[in-house]
Amino acid sequence: QMKNQCDQKLLIRMKTQCVPCSLNLETQCPAGYTKVTNGTGTPDCRYYLEVKTHTLSFPGCRHHCVRELEQPECCRGYWGPDCVGE
Repeated sequence: QMKNQCDQKLLIRMKTQCVPCSLNLETQCPAGYTKVTNGTGTPDCRYYLEVKTHTLSFPGCRHHCVRELEQPECCRGYWGPDCVGE
């Protein structure tokens, strides 16, 4: 890392697919993401089941996941690919 480089931390958030809460214990976040909810997750969604001619909706659960990325950026007053000053 160059001396005039001040990386920004970016937090990327995502939610897993809505499933029955009892099944959500097993749900994993995608590779590189960290699960921030635990147990059965957050009961804040609905999932759908098709039964013959009807689609039924049920309350379900999902997990919230985060991923931290380092975004390379120059410190204030520096710019360009090499983070040069004046």
